[in-house]
Amino acid sequence: MFQHLFAEMNKMLLEISADFPASEGSRRNDLLCKYNMLHRLSDEIMDEWLAFAERLSAFRESADFTDPPGLEKPQEPEAAPELAMDSFVRGQGYYKLFMYSKCIEQFNEVISRYPDSLAGRLYLGMAHLQNGNAESAWQNLEHMLGLTRERQLKAMLLNALGCIRASQKRFGEARELFALSLMHDPNLKEPNLNLEVCAGGEGELQFSNQLVSLL
Repeated sequence: MFQHLFAEMNKMLLEISADFPASEGSRRNDLLCKYNMLHRLSDEIMDEWLAFAERLSAFRESADFTDPPGLEKPQEPEAAPELAMDSFVRGQGYYKLFMYSKCIEQFNEVISRYPDSLAGRLYLGMAHLQNGNAESAWQNLEHMLGLTRERQLKAMLLNALGCIRASQKRFGEARELFALSLMHDPNLKEPNLNLEVCAGGEGELQFSNQLVSLL
């Protein structure tokens, strides 16, 4: 429900970023007004999100989710306990608001309690990646690699690790990782595209859309 709002906010911010350095007079004042409006809106959204997250957490802690007597339900796997942490909920909110440094703070708390949390490591790795911290992203995604046996997820993680090494111009390591990714899932398209980028030394590296969609 927030996609349209944030799309418009990002569009306005891009306009401000592009025009502000060379702006003068009334145009500069107009851009400053737009910036101040975005800043206020961002603060209001964050305040409302955190208030909602706290109310949601309070309800989760007080509510009885057991089934009524006589109601039978198929057994489901137990949910990962870290998903109930306030830090997890806040971290998700920060990620969706592109506040990656604050997201990292929250998910550091999550993995301090649950170091083998796949979801926690994925959010932390991707937030580090968005923040330009390639080695920190590598550590978290590599940690995930040792936790999962699911071949498609392994392929997506290997592809992401290959992109990190390719972005560091370590093309030999990157090619090995992309090849391993294809061994785990030959149908994954991104590793082949990334191998072409490595071969030509230019082009845009492709992260797995499926990996990003897990966030």
